[in-house]
Amino acid sequence: MISSSHKYEYSYRNSQPNHHHAYLIEPLMEMISTSAGMIKNQQKLRILDIGCGNGSLSNFIAQNGYEVVGIEESESGFEFASRSFPNCRFILGSIYDLPYAELGEKFDIVIAAEVIEHLFSPRELLRNAQKCLKPKGHLILTTPYHGYFKNLVLAVSGKTDKHFNPLWDCGHIKFFSQATMTALLEAENYTNIKFDFAGRFPWIWKSMLCSSMPNTSK
Repeated sequence: MISSSHKYEYSYRNSQPNHHHAYLIEPLMEMISTSAGMIKNQQKLRILDIGCGNGSLSNFIAQNGYEVVGIEESESGFEFASRSFPNCRFILGSIYDLPYAELGEKFDIVIAAEVIEHLFSPRELLRNAQKCLKPKGHLILTTPYHGYFKNLVLAVSGKTDKHFNPLWDCGHIKFFSQATMTALLEAENYTNIKFDFAGRFPWIWKSMLCSSMPNTSK
């Protein structure tokens, strides 16, 4: 997660899975598997986990047969990940300044799970991910779902302040619907955009998942 200074860095307390893993893991692994099936690669597929936090998700993906590299700005997250999950490689670094000499065009799939909503400049995530993807590689994003009906339910139930809590340090600053995520991806020249949803009930889902590919024909 991105912060304006070390003082406001997101701090992790352990290497346990985050709460959203409970409802994201199954559809995320299905989306990764579908993307992997579209990529003609005889070797173990390489996945870059941008904003990997404490590494627990990277580790789970690696246990399913993928080679995973995670990058994380939080020093505590990086330390927990490095100590706890030796089957992955972790890099301490910023989403806004990736080490392209190490990562450029090296990955079949780039994922960013529950990250983009924390970024002041979400376009930079899409641009930097593209630089790390091999030709015909896939980007997979997950982020809390927002839409008209869900926002209406929040308002009627009196939970708007809790959901859009401005007092949450290092909290969410971007709120995406399916339409705005599509617009962002298309503006950054991504194509083959596909969505899935996770958690709770239709139209008030907790999160949405999105896979796409850079349009290399232009």
